[in-house]
Amino acid sequence: MRGATGPWAIVLSGGEGGALRPFIRRVLGLDRPTQYVPLLGSRSPLRQTLDRLALAVSVDRTVVSTVRSHTAYITEALQGCASPPYVLVQPEDRGTAAGALHPAHWIGRRDPGATVVIVPSDHFILGEATLMAQVLDAARALDQHPGRVILLGAPATAPEGEDGWLEPGAPLDDDGVLTTVRRLWPRPPDAPVLAPDGLWNTAIVVARVAALVRLGEIAQPEMSARLARVGGFAGSDDEPAAVHQAYALMPRARLFDDLLARHPEHLAVWPLQRVTWSGLGTARRVADVLTRLRVRPAWSEPVDPSAIAV
Repeated sequence: MRGATGPWAIVLSGGEGGALRPFIRRVLGLDRPTQYVPLLGSRSPLRQTLDRLALAVSVDRTVVSTVRSHTAYITEALQGCASPPYVLVQPEDRGTAAGALHPAHWIGRRDPGATVVIVPSDHFILGEATLMAQVLDAARALDQHPGRVILLGAPATAPEGEDGWLEPGAPLDDDGVLTTVRRLWPRPPDAPVLAPDGLWNTAIVVARVAALVRLGEIAQPEMSARLARVGGFAGSDDEPAAVHQAYALMPRARLFDDLLARHPEHLAVWPLQRVTWSGLGTARRVADVLTRLRVRPAWSEPVDPSAIAV
């Protein structure tokens, strides 16, 4: 719908698949990142992510952040989309911090008062409509806390999460739903055993774009300064060259470990309810999801989690 209002979405789709890529190569014969592989059905995790976002965010306000080496994958993934999202191509991978901050600057130049939701493109969600309703609830909470960056946490079903976990702090509102962050723990193997009140870090972020950009300036000043300078060439023939130069000299940084976790005083936690979440970063997690769904994918015999190496 053209001229739509509401939140924006940033879909992180520049990762290379990490530990799951050898498994994908072995069982599907494909050498590509997780987000472009139909592991759980006919749709890739990227298409599932975009379909899920469409329940609450207009496609006109959805930005897929990827890298140049993924251009062919993105083109294939978006085939058949009547109204594809905007694809913002980074010259190279500089980590998830750049993957989020580059589109945040891009959105901020167009809509300075925007609220954005940042989502990975390689996760599994059961209860998609419920999730997106809670994303909108978290976005509304920013009316009272515009400077906070809200992290969505999921109830843990195991003592570890692929993206680490969140330790909630003091309530920020009378209803006690939104809390401060006592600590943002890193992903395994550095994360300790889950605390009794800990939540899995779903890597879903809801924030005002201005707050996100400001936190980037504090935690990653060099990266943020280079991205800000790109704005001086926005819309001109020189913009691609400016982006290329910014990325050529930019440090590599991760969104959570190197940006958000450094300043927990700017963060808040929204605990998800009635939503099942899982990362798809390891073969064991894929097996767990298939077992939960009682699905036998076309590419495999029934999956025995105990027989799959992590």
